[in-house]
Amino acid sequence: MTTSDDPKPKLKPTKIWKCKNSDCKAWVRDEFAAESEQACPICKGPMLRSMRHLPAVQNKAKPQPRKPKSDF
Repeated sequence: MTTSDDPKPKLKPTKIWKCKNSDCKAWVRDEFAAESEQACPICKGPMLRSMRHLPAVQNKAKPQPRKPKSDF
């Protein structure tokens, strides 16, 4: 449930792969899809390139500062 004071995430056009099978609702962001894999991960049917407006994701974790050895 959302309220009016919840900030809406900024959406940006994102390349995706979606399943061609009308009964299957699977889709994958292009940056998370295997390069050679163009088969649906759920029904194993063919996938097709498309676009969706999605919130941005951070692909890499930020490096955490190391604690000094004396803290262990």
